[in-house]
Amino acid sequence: MITINNRLSIPEAEIELSAIRSQGAGGQNVNKVSTAIHLRFDINNSCLPELYKRRLLALNDQRINKEGIIIIKAQQHRTQEKNRSDALMRLKKLIKTVTVEQKTRRPTKPSKNSQRKRMDSKTLRGKTKSLRGKVID
Repeated sequence: MITINNRLSIPEAEIELSAIRSQGAGGQNVNKVSTAIHLRFDINNSCLPELYKRRLLALNDQRINKEGIIIIKAQQHRTQEKNRSDALMRLKKLIKTVTVEQKTRRPTKPSKNSQRKRMDSKTLRGKTKSLRGKVID
């Protein structure tokens, strides 16, 4: 089980991990060892609540394809284990972004004092600018 938060966890059977060869400049191991991890997670066939599924599918993220599958490729580290944990952490972070509830914005009004201060500063500024005009004899 992979825990996202204290109320939400994902069974490991729903996450498909496969080892592939890393890209980039060659070294002694690059052509023979599969250290990169390719993670696939199907949103529609997961045990996530419907609200989270809809939010994930509505995200404008390049890692989510049109079929609703999250594809994460981790190849930053030299070992397969570190890349596996990196891919799982990135999946956790992506799912955690949709679990956070946005606070509803309540419209506010400026206070009477702030309105009065604003108007006073405007009139003061206007007086200063009017004194810069041409001097009339």
